[in-house]
Amino acid sequence: MDEATQRHLNAINRDFYRVTAAEFDATRQRAWAGWERMLTAVDLPVASALDIGCGNGRFARFLAARQQRDFAYYGIDNCTELLAAARRQLADLSHAQIKLIERDVIVDGLAGPSAQLVVLFGLLHHVPGARHRLDLLRAAARYVLPGGLLVFAAWRFYEQERFRQRILPWDSGIVVEKHDYLLDWRRGERALRYCHYIDDIEHVQLIEATGLSVIDDYRADGAAGDLNRYTVLRKTAERA
Repeated sequence: MDEATQRHLNAINRDFYRVTAAEFDATRQRAWAGWERMLTAVDLPVASALDIGCGNGRFARFLAARQQRDFAYYGIDNCTELLAAARRQLADLSHAQIKLIERDVIVDGLAGPSAQLVVLFGLLHHVPGARHRLDLLRAAARYVLPGGLLVFAAWRFYEQERFRQRILPWDSGIVVEKHDYLLDWRRGERALRYCHYIDDIEHVQLIEATGLSVIDDYRADGAAGDLNRYTVLRKTAERA
């Protein structure tokens, strides 16, 4: 995918979250069910976590509720409005040192502190271009401290009829890649978002790009318990 198309698709999503931020925040307060299973591979307490695409910071609240020891949480997102919601909602976490970073990792690349736990939830389907998704996973792996974990989830929306019904045609002249879709948002403000469906073949490629060891791989979330595919990977001390 060329840079102009990547920036265009990214702009669609930046506009989407700007328009829908209030409604998105209001409907995205609960922890994902798949995070609970993830904890079977995570050695709590976590000393530090890097949340790439943190949105309103609900993963920080999830971690804070499950450990009493102090930890550092770094959240990165490109949406000013959702970061503002995160600041409000995380202000009372007395045992978490919160640092929220406004950065567009799709355009500007990943930058931030290394952490014991690095996660990407609800983000990869918004990254335009297969090469860019691979590059982001490689970069994320570099931010995992030795012995730490990288966890990512891929939204399998295309497998469900209710999401396929929301697919709209692309404007003429836009050349996208396989499994790139334009979805209609039907809650509150009307808006469009670019979403990529990551199938099993691409998911394996993303795993291989990290160079880390798979600890767990499973499906979770949604009414049927299979809306997201999760992979938990560990960085050994030898890969420091």
